[in-house]
Amino acid sequence: MSTRKHTALPKARILIEALPWLTRHNGRTVVIKFGGNAMVDEELKAAFAQDVVFLRQAGLRPVVVHGGGPQISAQLEKAGLASEFRGGLRVTTPEMMDVVRMVLAGQVQRELVGLLNQHGPLAVGMTGEDAHLFAAVKRHADVDGEKVDIGRVGEITAVDTGAIEALLDDGRIPVVSSIARSADEADEGSPGTGVYNVNADTAAAALAAALGAETLMVLTDVEGLYADWPNSDDVISRLTVSELEKLLPDLASGMVPKMEGCLHAVRNGVRTARVIDGRVQHSILLEIFTDEGIGTMVVPDEGE
Repeated sequence: MSTRKHTALPKARILIEALPWLTRHNGRTVVIKFGGNAMVDEELKAAFAQDVVFLRQAGLRPVVVHGGGPQISAQLEKAGLASEFRGGLRVTTPEMMDVVRMVLAGQVQRELVGLLNQHGPLAVGMTGEDAHLFAAVKRHADVDGEKVDIGRVGEITAVDTGAIEALLDDGRIPVVSSIARSADEADEGSPGTGVYNVNADTAAAALAAALGAETLMVLTDVEGLYADWPNSDDVISRLTVSELEKLLPDLASGMVPKMEGCLHAVRNGVRTARVIDGRVQHSILLEIFTDEGIGTMVVPDEGE
């Protein structure tokens, strides 16, 4: 008697292909920076939530860090406040800081927590203010070699991972908004004082390093790091930190914080950092569980 042909067999093969990666990543922490189109497109948002929950159920320890550029700009416009950027960073007045805080912690984070929790009581939202997660000092923008004051924008100086680790040990998925408490001024006074707006790429990298994460994944709106943009759309699939450092001065401004974050993470003990295309559904699973991978992976120099 011939063996009946099982139509579901390809599914089994796909699962088996993932086995070496499931084994390798089991119990490891993965920090994912959520941003770009994946953040505003409903289908991509839902797929992102499924991916993160899949990682958790597959034995990994995912942590999500998010910003909210488009949502912040929209809310500022509603409030009659113009968005201005200097040196790639958003000028943030104390009045604007209140809006930033409200959008990140009250809108973007809540929505993401809700999407993740459709799959079970998993996600817990927090900001860098909670349990002293992020401490920051005032950051100036570099405009043509000059330091420019851009208001309530911070540079992370310390990370206390205690609350994150407790959540991970409890099987939860931390969802972190990129706001930090001020380490260089009194926590009182005018609205917004005591809190800084922090670039989410930089925040994710700092957190990945502090957690000793296996990998940092940064979702973006391009396929990865291009070898010779705009002359070619060939993506560099893998490069070392030294190779990346040489390329940094010539990168497009939007790519700089992402690649600097990857550099910082890998220099500080994170095994790999990856920039992946958030416009592709399930890009996280493709990157972690398949041979091909997508995007650009940054690795330590040989011998490190």
